[in-house]
Amino acid sequence: MTETGELTYRRVHRASRELLWDCMTTPEHLTHFWGPAGTTTPIGGITVDLRPGGVFETTMVSDADGSTYTMRAVYAEVRRPERLVWIEPGMEGGMRTTVTFVDLGDGRTEVVTHQTNVPAAYLSAEARAGFATSFDRFDGYLAGLETEE
Repeated sequence: MTETGELTYRRVHRASRELLWDCMTTPEHLTHFWGPAGTTTPIGGITVDLRPGGVFETTMVSDADGSTYTMRAVYAEVRRPERLVWIEPGMEGGMRTTVTFVDLGDGRTEVVTHQTNVPAAYLSAEARAGFATSFDRFDGYLAGLETEE
């Protein structure tokens, strides 16, 4: 059996839970930030069937060489706007990602991303740093939405 672990990431955003939820569950938003720096996720490569048992799939494309990586998951829990859970059944033991949207009451929302059954390869400092760049991209996308309003 391969060793697995847990990871937790926290970010505070100056946005409502509803907006953050929509960004995390709508292909038209996801295409702008999903994946680590150095990748793009074309809207045609995103499937969101937002219900328990529904499919969540993204295909990220490397900016450097065009190679692709597809993430396939199934939603386990969908509670707008506070909690979203998906499981990647193809991962060893089924990596589970839980995203919780916490209203801080001052126009800000904390997004807590907790993953369990994380494969050892994803636990390295390099892999975690790469994953964190996707949160940076999300921050940048949200900042652009604020300037449009």
